Parts: sequence; C-alpha cells; structure tokens
Amino acid sequence: MNHRPSMIILGVALLSLQAAAAVQVVTSTTDIKSIAEFIGGDRISVKSITTGKDNPHFVEVLPSYMVMVSKAALYLKIGLGLDFWAGPIIDGSRNGRLAVADCSEGVEVLEKPSGPVDASMGDIHPQGNPHYWLDPRNGLIMARNIEKALVGIDPGNATFYEANLQKFERELETKIETWQKAAEALQGLEIVTYHNSWPYLGRFLGFKTVGFIEPKPGIEPTASHIAELIDLMKSRGIRVIGKEPYFADQAPRVIAARTGARVVDLPPSVGASEGASDYFSLFDTLLSRLSSAARKIP
Repeated sequence: MNHRPSMIILGVALLSLQAAAAVQVVTSTTDIKSIAEFIGGDRISVKSITTGKDNPHFVEVLPSYMVMVSKAALYLKIGLGLDFWAGPIIDGSRNGRLAVADCSEGVEVLEKPSGPVDASMGDIHPQGNPHYWLDPRNGLIMARNIEKALVGIDPGNATFYEANLQKFERELETKIETWQKAAEALQGLEIVTYHNSWPYLGRFLGFKTVGFIEPKPGIEPTASHIAELIDLMKSRGIRVIGKEPYFADQAPRVIAARTGARVVDLPPSVGASEGASDYFSLFDTLLSRLSSAARKIP
C-alpha cells in the first residue's frame, strides 16, 4: 500500500499546526519586523503594516490592517507620533487580548521642539524626530524592548528570546564598530536631503544635513525655496543630495543640474531599496552609497 499521500497530508497538517502555534506579531514598519524576526525566530510570525517603500508618515487605515491585527497577540509601534495611524488600526481590530509595545522607549530623542507646535510649522513631531531606528545603537534599545514584549506575552519561550537577543546584540555591536571605522571619510560631510529623516544616521556616521528640499516637513518645495537651496549649496560647495524613495525626483534633479551635485537614493527602511533586506544590510547599503558619493566629490 502506498502511504505517500497520507504522509504528505500529515506533513502539511504539522506545518499548519506549527504556524498556528507561532506567536502572531504585527509591526508598524519593516525595520521593527526585521529585528523582531531575529529575536523571535521560529517562535513568532511577523507581519508589517508598511513596506519599506511606503512613507510611514502617511498610511491609510484599511480594514485589512484591522483584520491582520485582530489575529495578533502583539503590536510593535515606532512611537514618537510617527505611526499615529496605528491607533485607529488597533482600535478597529477589536482585539481585547492584544499587547502593544512602543519600540522608542528609552531612546535618546533628537530635535524635540522647545515651544508650541502648530500646523503652520508643517509636519513637526511634538515628541521629537521619530527616525531613531536610523542610528543602529538605537537598534540595540529597540531589540531589548521587543524581547521584553515577547517575554511578556510568551514567557514559556523566555530563554529562547533572551539567547537571540544576546546574539543580536553581539552581531550588531560588531557591525557598529565596522561601520564607524568605514565612515571616517564622511566626517564633516555636508549634504542636503529631501526630508528631515537623517539626524540619527548623521550623528552616527559623522555627516551633517544642512538643508532640506521640503521648505517645511511634509510641505512640497516651491520655486523660491529651490532657488534659495541652490544658492546655499553653491556657496557651501555641497555636492550630495539624499532622497528617500517615496519622494518625487523632479526637484532633486533640477537642483542637481544647477549645482553639479549627485542625487543619492537613501533607503530609510528595510526593503526600501535593493540590498537593504534586513536591519544589518540597511546600514551596509546606506554607508556604501554615502561613501561612494563622497568619494566622487571634486
């Protein structure tokens, strides 16, 4: 008798049971997803609301996201007001057993406004700049927050999560040393970027963003602002323009043509660009592209 079909059915059933047994986790972004997958391993199943190519400032609240969260045991947020849209998604999921963790807890936040914030200032974040994951030293803090959240909902696998956290910390600390040594050529480099995404990466790698294509965060550039930016770049000899993939390239191209600068695609998240497939390779890609652009400055 041929038992092969029965064995195949049994194997599929076992895989289904393993998938069902995995802790269901939803994250706001792919960066958090990447770290969570490292720590959770095969004990968890992770989905991200955004892809790396989405602008996390503007996410439409869809019923499909609510359904996704309704099946989860844990939601991992960016925090600092960036993923404000996560609130309606979580509420709409009607998931009373859902645990929610803020991955920004314990991060040293840059650029906190010193006074009142209103709409005339553009998309200013009252709690400070929320792009903290772009300093890998903050990735260590995120990982600890994620591990703590996983242990809280799944204490039976605490030893497993702790071991993976320690492995993540060792690997990331080694990479941090490598990245900082490789970034010596970037020390003091001045660049212009589309959006104010990069103060944390600049602090880590040693470059400085001195101007933005957006006149205010979230506001499209005007002709007069572009003209002022061109004058600034010419006067300071700035030859690098960093652009996130979800912004239009028309204004950067115009500015580059007038200044002789190079437009560099900078992925701000895992999956935003080829090569940036996980949290580690995200920084490999950013460092490689910035270093290449800096070497080609006349």
